Amino acid sequence: MLDIVFRRMIAIDFHALCKEDKLLLDRYCRSRYYENSHLNFTNLFMWREPYQIKLCEEHDVLYMICTFGGRLMALQPLGAEEKMQEAIHKLADYFGEVGEPLFFSGIEKDFVRELEFYPEADFDIKADRDNFDYVYLAEKLISLSGRKLHSKKNHLNAFRKLYPQAEYLPIDDEIVTLCKIELNNWYKLRLADAPDDPFIGWERKAIMEVLSDFRYFDLEGGAIRLDGRIVAFTFGEQLNKDTAVIHVEKADPDIRGAYPAINQGFVESAWSKMTYINREEDMGHEGLRKAKESYKPEKMIEKFNARML
Repeated sequence: MLDIVFRRMIAIDFHALCKEDKLLLDRYCRSRYYENSHLNFTNLFMWREPYQIKLCEEHDVLYMICTFGGRLMALQPLGAEEKMQEAIHKLADYFGEVGEPLFFSGIEKDFVRELEFYPEADFDIKADRDNFDYVYLAEKLISLSGRKLHSKKNHLNAFRKLYPQAEYLPIDDEIVTLCKIELNNWYKLRLADAPDDPFIGWERKAIMEVLSDFRYFDLEGGAIRLDGRIVAFTFGEQLNKDTAVIHVEKADPDIRGAYPAINQGFVESAWSKMTYINREEDMGHEGLRKAKESYKPEKMIEKFNARML
């Protein structure tokens, strides 16, 4: 006689995000005008391990959850606007079945409105300032013109004067290897400053993964080579119809102007036809916030957290 095991049906059958999910995520992330820098395959893939990101496609909606610090969270579901009320209901059912309160992390304003209209429950919704994205006009990052960006232009000019032999190069197979060497140098410096910060190791691993299969991720990248060594590199991709997102930017802090040089060079070389450049969030780091604010953002992309009451 066969033993029959009855398994309670879970509302959504999630699986761990993997490399083969790129086409699926690309399709959903490009289906509407999303401005949140997290809503693209590269970003989610790079941080899939520390945040234990899982996803599931059901009835033309892409559901995503993650876990961090022992807390289960839902990301903004992706799909047609008319599907969102049903998506909220399904996530509420799922969280109820696993015994967790429904909590959304990093959602856009449009989805906040969906939560406000949800008829079956109220949500406590709060802005998450540490995760607001900084968005700049591409033309201003290229020209660095005007009084507000005068200091950036001075640093860039100083770099060009001090290092006339420096060359900007698009990332290719040869440059990738040199970028990995620079990444390891950066990692050693950061680890010395903050030996207990686990994000340093996670970020290094994530960047290495992308660099090791750069063509698969279909990214644009640039680097500055100085006397045979890569002293700065960056990569990003198109986020929506008028915006590019910069995922990573690393430079030797001891070389004056290296950061402004790679920033300006990359936007000019790869993204001059874009209106906006999204340089992601500051994560609440004071130094990073100061650096991002110093470039005078054109706008901020607000993100919110929401807890079902």
